[in-house]
Amino acid sequence: MIYAYNLLSPRPSFVTDMTDDEKAAMAAHTEYWKGLLADGVAVCFGAVLDPAGPYGLAVVEADDQAHIEQIAANDPAVRSGMTAKFHPMPGGFVRPVPAATR
Repeated sequence: MIYAYNLLSPRPSFVTDMTDDEKAAMAAHTEYWKGLLADGVAVCFGAVLDPAGPYGLAVVEADDQAHIEQIAANDPAVRSGMTAKFHPMPGGFVRPVPAATR
């Protein structure tokens, strides 16, 4: 199942005024998601610089609801107190990996 994963920033100015603890949590969050990407679970992820307030966005291929809940529970940003929301994309399509990169 494909899921949209949204990490909500705690405030609109988060990108420019993170505390040292928040920077450390976000660094661990990035490494965690790089691992999910390498494992083929995350399709893509990154920050969205919405003028109304930044947020994180990922597209995830999870086995089921329990799997996406586990991904969120293990996310260092969520463990540090940030909020993640995720929703299934039942008609979602994922671009095939080109043969040259397999």
